[in-house]
Amino acid sequence: MAELIDRVRSELTEVELQQLEEFEFKHGPMSLIQNSMNEGSPVMIYCRNNHKLLAKVKAFDRHCNLILEDVKELWTETLRNNKGKVIKSTSKERFIAKLFLRGDSVIIVLRV
Repeated sequence: MAELIDRVRSELTEVELQQLEEFEFKHGPMSLIQNSMNEGSPVMIYCRNNHKLLAKVKAFDRHCNLILEDVKELWTETLRNNKGKVIKSTSKERFIAKLFLRGDSVIIVLRV
């Protein structure tokens, strides 16, 4: 596998690219998502809009696009007065049965 890692991707064949991607999913940073998907264990996903998602991963790709199931979305809404001072902070949550999450909105994925 070391010979594939050291080569430029444009020089690799389709089969070699597939082998390299499988290796990276099993041993690289994406292995956390892969293991969670295989075990059916939930993960906590922090998103760009300051929302957090607690969910089970059904599928994902190298762009970190995720298909999630049994999603619990958590966020905080703040009520401010005219001068911008915080009056009230409210924690909110909702349940979503199935969700496609685009990878560019993912900040971090944590094992729960």
